[in-house]
Amino acid sequence: MSLAESDLPDLSPNPHTLHALSVLHMDESVVVIDKPAGMLSVPGRGAGHAPSAICLLQARWPDALTVHRLDMATSGLLLIARGPQAQRRLSAQFADRTVVKHYEALVTGVIDADSGEIDLPLGADWPNRPRQQVDRLDGKPSLTRFRVLARDLSREQTRLELQPVTGRSHQLRVHLMAIGHPIVGDVLYGPMASDAIGTDVALNPTRNVEQPPPCPAPTAWRLMLHATRLTFVHPHSAMAISMHSAAPFDERLGPEYHAASGLSFASNHQRESAP
Repeated sequence: MSLAESDLPDLSPNPHTLHALSVLHMDESVVVIDKPAGMLSVPGRGAGHAPSAICLLQARWPDALTVHRLDMATSGLLLIARGPQAQRRLSAQFADRTVVKHYEALVTGVIDADSGEIDLPLGADWPNRPRQQVDRLDGKPSLTRFRVLARDLSREQTRLELQPVTGRSHQLRVHLMAIGHPIVGDVLYGPMASDAIGTDVALNPTRNVEQPPPCPAPTAWRLMLHATRLTFVHPHSAMAISMHSAAPFDERLGPEYHAASGLSFASNHQRESAP
């Protein structure tokens, strides 16, 4: 059975209108928006899909063109080019990996290390598209850096800052699942999705493909993954632009919540957001 993310139930509060898009920056060459969870970045395959972010933007700015994408379930910063020249220049920056992207995620389990890297090759899980998987034989090199922002010992969750050095499909989600800390609310890489497609929690010796480890069921109404920071060179002025969007996760924390480096979560978040 093929499980398409765009076919999953839309649990976000009415994300399919232009009013749901928060425009953080707009000029003659670029638009930066804060995409809500539950909205496609580009049109989905087949009929019946709700409007995508690029279609909504093109209704207002006809020269808007796609440069990169966020998963439907992921919220946060999305960069849009205005015109083919800006699109070519911005696309070259993504291809050269000079665009710096940071995300925040809430993951299951308490991660002991304050920072680290996940270096696991990824490839398509063809029978179960659009799922991806760790594939040590044919997968593409994929690297994710992480830093712990806070630990919730009572809920057994960790809040992470993530930097995908490479840009593979579902990279952050698969990497975190592969180390046993799937993102809270992930319906594609949690156990319910694995059961639906009949995967085993094991290593496939014929392809050296790692299947998902056991993990608790999603406990949130959305995928707790947000694109928080985006730094790029403006395609016209050649000036560096850095955008920030705070992660809209629930921050009502209990007394057992401890941030990395001895800081409370609230003070750590304020420090990160300070100019």
